[in-house]
Amino acid sequence: MELRHLQHFVAVAEDQHFTRAAERLLVSQSGLSASIRALERELQTPLFVRTTRRVTLTPAGRALLCEAERILAQVRAAHEAVAAVQGVLRGMLALGSEQCIAGVHVAGLLAAFRREHPDVEICLRQAGSGALAEEVAAGRLDMAFAVRAAQEDTEQLRVVPLYGEPMTVLCHPSHRLAAAGAAVTPEELGGEVFVDFHPDWGPRRTTDAVFAAAGVRRSVALEVNDVHSLLDLVDENLGVAVVPRHFRHKRPTLTALPVKDTDETVYETVALLPPAQATSPAARALMALLQTEGE
Repeated sequence: MELRHLQHFVAVAEDQHFTRAAERLLVSQSGLSASIRALERELQTPLFVRTTRRVTLTPAGRALLCEAERILAQVRAAHEAVAAVQGVLRGMLALGSEQCIAGVHVAGLLAAFRREHPDVEICLRQAGSGALAEEVAAGRLDMAFAVRAAQEDTEQLRVVPLYGEPMTVLCHPSHRLAAAGAAVTPEELGGEVFVDFHPDWGPRRTTDAVFAAAGVRRSVALEVNDVHSLLDLVDENLGVAVVPRHFRHKRPTLTALPVKDTDETVYETVALLPPAQATSPAARALMALLQTEGE
């Protein structure tokens, strides 16, 4: 099995189209098709279902994709490790991050990283913590900044704590909670209309865990995928939100109230990394830079 066959296979799987994949790889479509056929002959099974409009993975193709991505990530890490020993950090840093992560200024950190390592190409992907954990474990991302929630160490994933803070209730100034002006318990919030994120996002997972621990059921009537939409809905008094404390600075006109009977560090920012031996030099350099800036 040749590496180029795996590279071609992953590209077709990502693009779901032979022509687009060939254009991206700068190879001929006939050459790409021949490469996939050679891989299918070696594995003695079809990897794609081909139609006139698109191609999709067979069950065997789906099984191969996870392993192929992991193998290619390890090969890339090996090349980068050799370059690092020679004194030059190059290659690619594939980074993932949640929105508005607490305790890490992602843009500033990447700017500092680029100044120190101009030969490294930076690729950034924004997604929820659950998806980011899967991407790091599969080798599609070198590392990610996420929210711990239910994330724990596995054979493919390391969870490194970075920063913790409490959760806060945000509501409109005319809301009854704002008039009381006091910290509230999850029980006192049980009957409210909630604005919150998609269940894959870290703040939503954290809030769900807080209410579950208190034995309080709640329903999210207004579900969004970005911070500004959440704040806009609360600003129109359409609901309340339980969010990480630093969100209160993004819309000072809203009333922020502490949540009683919860851990002061219940919301925890973490770095998600592969096992130490599989961590790329670029990811190690970014973590070192983060630790230096935090001192």
